[in-house]
Parts: sequence; C-alpha cells; structure tokens
Amino acid sequence: MAGAGAGGGYGDANQRIDYVFKVVLIGDSAVGKSQILARFARNEFSLDSKSTIGVEFQTRTLLIDHKTVKAQIWDTAGQERYRAVTSAYYRGAVGAMLVYDITKRQTFDHIPRWLEELRNHADKNIVIILIGNKCDLENQRDVPTEDAKEFAEKEGLFFLETSALEATNVETAFVTVLTEIYNIVNKKNLTADENQGNGNSASLSGQKIIVPGPAQEVPAKRNMCCQAS
Repeated sequence: MAGAGAGGGYGDANQRIDYVFKVVLIGDSAVGKSQILARFARNEFSLDSKSTIGVEFQTRTLLIDHKTVKAQIWDTAGQERYRAVTSAYYRGAVGAMLVYDITKRQTFDHIPRWLEELRNHADKNIVIILIGNKCDLENQRDVPTEDAKEFAEKEGLFFLETSALEATNVETAFVTVLTEIYNIVNKKNLTADENQGNGNSASLSGQKIIVPGPAQEVPAKRNMCCQAS
C-alpha cells in the first residue's frame, strides 16, 4: 500500500488536480454535519448555524502522497422529507462520514439505519468513517465511546470522535477517509497497469470518478476517541 502523507491548505484554483473524491456526510439533523464541513472546508464555525435545506457541497484541495486531491464534500439535510434526493446524493461517492451527536443517544441509535441506506445506494467499495461529534460536551455525553468503537469494529468502519467547535479530529477524520480512498484507488491503478486490455477501467482521476472492479477489502480500522493525539 502506498505511503500517503496529507498536506493541508485550501487549494489554488489554477493547480492541476490529480484526483477528485466525492465524500458524503450523513446522519440525523442537528448532529453537526454542516459544522464539520465548514471546519474542514473553510476552517470556520458558526454558533447560529441553520439547518441544511436539501443538498449542498464544498471543496478543498489537499496533497496526498505528492498527488493533488480535490475533496468534494456533500452535505444533506437529515430530515425525512429530504430523503427523495438519496440516490443522486450517493451517486459517485467514494467516501462517507456517518455522523452522530455524542450527547444524543437517539442519533447514535439511528446510525444502523443510515448505514443500511448508504450500503443500499452507494458503491460497495466506499470508505466509511463513523463520527461521534460534539465531544467538547463531555459532561453531557450520552453515547459511551466504547459503544461506538464496538459498532465500528463490527461493521468494519473507521471511527473518530470530533469537535467541530474546537476543531478536534476534524482534519484527521477527513484525511483518514481521503488517504484510504487514495490507497485503494492507487492500488487499483497499479493492478490495471499490469492487466491492460481486460476492459476494466480502474481510473479515478481528474473530474471522472469511476469505482469499478471487485469488492476491495479495507484494511484494519483505526479507532480514536476525542482525547487521542
């Protein structure tokens, strides 16, 4: 697997893009999906954030293993009335962040339903991370870290607790997903180079997003709580 080091920065409009990775944020309303996106894409946090209506997305460009990766992060409303956008929302996604609020048990209890929907509509090779947001509110915690770790391990997901308010682990969460996507895609590209002519394109570069081929076994996941370094 390629060693991938990620660089920060918010992108230069004129730079050459090697890969575009679409990542979707899903979870109940008011768990902080839009705040996580704002912290990653613009390094901002708004205390009076409004509920997302429909779908919106933002981008940020990073360096991974000396390649320029544009992350296209899609955010959607968690309310049931917006579920009609589901299939279009997931189309082309190569990464997903499954978000719950550590202070609201119900948002964690709904995670299996969100995961089922994701797996029903998204590509089978999608890289998924479970995010326990608002870990700055430790004194209001309603979801033990161990419960989330156990669920993530059972389902084969990455796991992190984050605080969009304090910028804790937000960067790490996105870089974890994007690096894993890069490693999987890079491995497929190497395989394709060795087996040219089989008619199975394995390119995921520029604006063209293709995730073909057999199911990819994702390596052992890392679990990190809010206090992790």
